[in-house]
Amino acid sequence: MSSPHIDERGFLTLDDEFLVKLDREDQPPFRHVLSIEEIRAINAALATGRPLLVRGEPGTGKTQLARAAAVVLGRSFIHQSVDGRTETRDLLWTLDAIQRLATAQLLGAAGDAKLEHLKTVLAPSAFIQPGALWWALDPLDADRRRNAHALSCCVVERHEDDADFKAGTVVLIDEIDKADPSVPNALLDALGQGGFDVPGVGRVNASPQRPTPLVVITTNNERALPSAFLRRCLVLQLSLPPKPDDLIKRLVARGRVHVSDTSEDVLKEAARMLLKDRSAAEERHLSLPGLAEYLDLVRAVATLFPGDHGAQEKHLHRVRDFALRKHPPEVRRHPLEVRQDPPEESA
Repeated sequence: MSSPHIDERGFLTLDDEFLVKLDREDQPPFRHVLSIEEIRAINAALATGRPLLVRGEPGTGKTQLARAAAVVLGRSFIHQSVDGRTETRDLLWTLDAIQRLATAQLLGAAGDAKLEHLKTVLAPSAFIQPGALWWALDPLDADRRRNAHALSCCVVERHEDDADFKAGTVVLIDEIDKADPSVPNALLDALGQGGFDVPGVGRVNASPQRPTPLVVITTNNERALPSAFLRRCLVLQLSLPPKPDDLIKRLVARGRVHVSDTSEDVLKEAARMLLKDRSAAEERHLSLPGLAEYLDLVRAVATLFPGDHGAQEKHLHRVRDFALRKHPPEVRRHPLEVRQDPPEESA
């Protein structure tokens, strides 16, 4: 694998796939292999200024793709997860009502009742937290306005070599399919208009001094996305190979990258287990175990039995139920075990 390289126009080179280290102090070591297809999709999104919608089943590396792009591009990484309660406004800004109430109670207890002072200290604008799109359009302004002691709707991983965000940002909107259908279109409206209004603050506009943000949006395909939304995105489909031999080959290759203290036999046996459990889950129309589950299985035995590849292979079967089989087992009762009510006695 080659080393990451950015050309003079800010695009990634296409020589070969390459390994990106995503080590962080608060998490165990992790790696992501940027494939040629992923590199091309990132470059296309950078060239067009369009968001990159990444589709695929859970565990295929959609979230890590965005973080890896931030690392190789030398950009700060902004991450906001979406759930069923997420509203459009949450991606732009949020009001920390809890912090505002606590401040009001503190001022009341202290006997500070000067009206003008209260109006200033308790102004809603003082408790507004920038959302992911605010960071995307004007990261320096978002950084100035965020309150480190207030609740934040997104996670900011600032690049150590880019204090002023001059290299731009990579913004991840994770699992957009969990949101109400109105959220995706409104998200793109704000990006398309290059800004949005915030009550008490004013207009947030895209900063002309910084590169266009790379916005990555992920979906697990649990809900259909609006057609208008899809037309305004570039779409990358991440999937595991459908053919068994190709799938095993892909898994073993990724296992070599992520787990060094194991053997080829362990990697292949774990891959065969995953293949079998995927087939069983598919027959029951359940979500399928994927790359993430495979790596969990291999990491577990490699960590439990460092250097002992024989013990690792032996214990794959014991860890398998925890890593690969996450649904309740199918219960099939024998016909004779089915409870039958006794016939009613005649009067």
